[in-house]
Amino acid sequence: MANAVLQKKISQRVANGHPWIFSNEIDRIEGETKPGDIVEVLTHDKKFVGKGYINPKSQITVRLLTRDRSETINEQFIFNRIQSAWDYRKKIGYTENCRLIFGEADFMPALIIDKFNDYFVLQTLSYGMEVWKPAIVNALQSIFNPKGIYERNDVPVRELEGLEQKKGWLTEPQDTTILIKENGLQFYVDIENGQKTGYFLDQQDNRRAIRHIVKGADVLGVFTYTGTFEIHAAHYGAKSVLGLDISENAVLQATKNAELNGLSKVCRFEAVNAFDVLKQWGKDGRQYDVVMLDPPAFTKSRENIDKALTGYKEINLRGMKLVKPGGFLVTSSCTNLVSPERFLETINLAAKDARRRLRQVTFRAQASDHPIIWGIENTNYLKFLIVQVL
Repeated sequence: MANAVLQKKISQRVANGHPWIFSNEIDRIEGETKPGDIVEVLTHDKKFVGKGYINPKSQITVRLLTRDRSETINEQFIFNRIQSAWDYRKKIGYTENCRLIFGEADFMPALIIDKFNDYFVLQTLSYGMEVWKPAIVNALQSIFNPKGIYERNDVPVRELEGLEQKKGWLTEPQDTTILIKENGLQFYVDIENGQKTGYFLDQQDNRRAIRHIVKGADVLGVFTYTGTFEIHAAHYGAKSVLGLDISENAVLQATKNAELNGLSKVCRFEAVNAFDVLKQWGKDGRQYDVVMLDPPAFTKSRENIDKALTGYKEINLRGMKLVKPGGFLVTSSCTNLVSPERFLETINLAAKDARRRLRQVTFRAQASDHPIIWGIENTNYLKFLIVQVL
């Protein structure tokens, strides 16, 4: 096994347990390697740090899989990691639908596996994880005997690893639209063409958090995607629900989901540009009891954080202006590049510009099947806030 020897002044991040080793942190590679090989990572004075897979073509040259020198990285190791992740989900109550593997948080860097009842959707986002894909599929089949396993590797980050983008069944081909249950409701999931793996499981707990504030309310949902928040609002007793999304396809899917749950008389959806519409509606004096904002990540790079914060402030400002005094704003941010502190600061600045006072109801992260590891920032990415707008 080859060695990756670190520079003398290594990042405290590595010493404190972060699994990423960047190219500028490595002093030298001892031995021959090819992308995907397992290497031992050593300090400059040859103290063992961990074992991980290497890809010299990637800026993240090594991703650690273990800090236990006695562990061998093989198919059994992959099986044990997946079994351990499943045992954890069962203990905390996530069994029917859950994120089974959440990358670094489950000590499987660059691997995502979502469980939708008897179907699994995976993403192998690095060369090292791509090498172990057959072992991952074998483990899933052994532990779960699933109806199907689908890969959603149509993501640009794979190209940075020297991998092609692709998607398709890793088991027998079948219909890629499946049906799941969440909080007593049903939703169609398009695992082939839906965003990410087809459905946002990370908000499943947060969708329950609106159940009291929407009773008897006129509700506006913005960036609705497939209508999950809006349909939950109707289910929890909203008087009327309007969902907005710029995508005609998303609106079509949301409408189908509302019909599936017998809520099409309460929920309706429109394909519009939210930024334009909310600005005009504010001028028109429209008012709602509850406004829900669930925008996409406005940035995927640190260079554009300020621009993203401007976007978050703008959309929340416009949302607040549409809330009746004493009503509620439900708002989220799904980028780990915006810290919880900066997110709250942005909401506060929007409130000042809107000349509204806020009373916090709840502030939380993603569902617990997406665990947060302290010291690994990218595992703490979702911010979900409910405030009363006074």
